[in-house]
Amino acid sequence: MEYGFNVPNGGPLAVPEHIATLAQHGEKLGYRILAIPDHIVVPTGIDSTYPYSPDGTLTFPTLLAGECLEPLALMAYLAGVTTEMRLLTSVMVVPYRHPVLTAKLLSTIDLLSGGRAVVGVGAGWMAEEFPPVGAPPFEARGRATDEYLRIYKELWTADTPRYEGEFTSFDNILFHPKPVQKPHPPIWVGGESKPAKRRTVRYGDAWFPIGCNPRFPMDTLGRFAAGLDDLRAMAEAEGRDPASIDLAFWAVWYGASEEPIMTDTGERMLLTGSADDVAGDIQSMRELGVRHLLLQVLRETLEETLDVITGFAEEVRPKADG
Repeated sequence: MEYGFNVPNGGPLAVPEHIATLAQHGEKLGYRILAIPDHIVVPTGIDSTYPYSPDGTLTFPTLLAGECLEPLALMAYLAGVTTEMRLLTSVMVVPYRHPVLTAKLLSTIDLLSGGRAVVGVGAGWMAEEFPPVGAPPFEARGRATDEYLRIYKELWTADTPRYEGEFTSFDNILFHPKPVQKPHPPIWVGGESKPAKRRTVRYGDAWFPIGCNPRFPMDTLGRFAAGLDDLRAMAEAEGRDPASIDLAFWAVWYGASEEPIMTDTGERMLLTGSADDVAGDIQSMRELGVRHLLLQVLRETLEETLDVITGFAEEVRPKADG
């Protein structure tokens, strides 16, 4: 199992020295992924439903204060302060950025990092953020996301790339350097809905759900297994080998309580409880095919966050991997 955690993109921890300290500490302890969230601007009024809270309310105080480092710039910074950890956009809202420029930025980061870029992608949920960044209409975000992913792959792999699409067209161009990773940096598709699973099957190298979406919960082993069965059935229907789809999981609730958290079914929530409970869940997820696990480690202070990173590495990981 490959483990990773999120880096701060807002608030008191989102300064160069703290970001570097967290990343380098994690690298020394054997973590192998740094997850970088995405927002560019924060509207002063947000009526959109946040998909990952029970009542749809956005609950991130730093984001509500308008604090958000741009993820691709942060990704480039992290490439310079680490040597081994992979750098994951978690997730990049694909329609926010012009696809040709984005493909170039990601290709450059992959080159400068020695092939460590991982492109986590999603279609976005905050309608109010789309107009100020010049994105296609919110209602077209799914079509734009699919088109932009096709464009990335064309630019990253074709000798003389060309594309004719609904949102972007180009021809008679050269695109170099290509990414270090071949055929391109892995694309991890975030999301739990059927459209997200379909996008995974058609364009993704890995499925990367968050388990706490109340509309599509995967917060128990049984629920996650059912979602995985659905994904694999969709792959077979599309003529893709389900085994060719890598599996990652984003546990944004990790460490919220030292006691087990119970779901609406009365079952223990996945990856909660004692070190033995969490380690057992990881072993069960590995048996289902999960190879990458991302944890929410950020706390109010640098010291508390370092403690969470260290605690998992010393108390849980040996039990899970032993």
